[in-house]
Amino acid sequence: MCEFKGAIVTGSSRGIGAVTAQLLAEQGIGVVVNYRAKAPRANKIVAAIEEKGGKAVAVGADLTSAEGPQALIDAAVENFGSLDVVVLNASGGMETSMGENYALRLNRDAQVAMLQAALPKLSEGGRVVFVTSHQAHFINEVSTMDAYDAVAKSKRAGEDALREMIPELAEKNITFVVVSGDMIEGTITATLLNRMEPGAIDARREAAGKLYSVEEFGAEVAKMVFADVETGHTELVGGAGDFLTQSGK
Repeated sequence: MCEFKGAIVTGSSRGIGAVTAQLLAEQGIGVVVNYRAKAPRANKIVAAIEEKGGKAVAVGADLTSAEGPQALIDAAVENFGSLDVVVLNASGGMETSMGENYALRLNRDAQVAMLQAALPKLSEGGRVVFVTSHQAHFINEVSTMDAYDAVAKSKRAGEDALREMIPELAEKNITFVVVSGDMIEGTITATLLNRMEPGAIDARREAAGKLYSVEEFGAEVAKMVFADVETGHTELVGGAGDFLTQSGK
């Protein structure tokens, strides 16, 4: 068991976030399972964690709202005694019903707001993990498909803004880690992109050699919560070779 007691995993009622939350709970960490609208789905994740003897609580919070981040922080402290880990997994921007600039509001502004709100409560020696994609991480050097371009740029803007907070985090010995992955089999984003640009998933699978499943990538995210790496480290999970070649890194 680890020394971390309480964690927030944003966007964790399904997919990568849900897998990450369950794996952290298996390590003895109490987890705030965050959802925006689908409470039954989040409650199912909590029930699965509790069935295995873990601790979790489902909290509905829209990270783009003024009060959303604080609700998650309060839940972690009240239920688990401390906030030691924040996994910034929630992302989006391909939705057409969320208004103008939603991608930037969610993928940059809300990420920064979440971390700024958490910082006063985050324990000394805590960890922050930001989850992104190779398409976003390398967007300044390697172009991506048109349908994903705005999302990729907004996620890179979020990563850059969070990295600017590293000195502030360091004052409390809190480390910041980025986990970047290729297209993930079975995610909403990959499915949407493949629908908009048929063949996109096959093309990435061929270029990468393999695409990770939701379960496999979630395991990599959870692993980086505990990994002994320097603050600012970027963990490139699978299939980054062609991005590195094209970017000249």
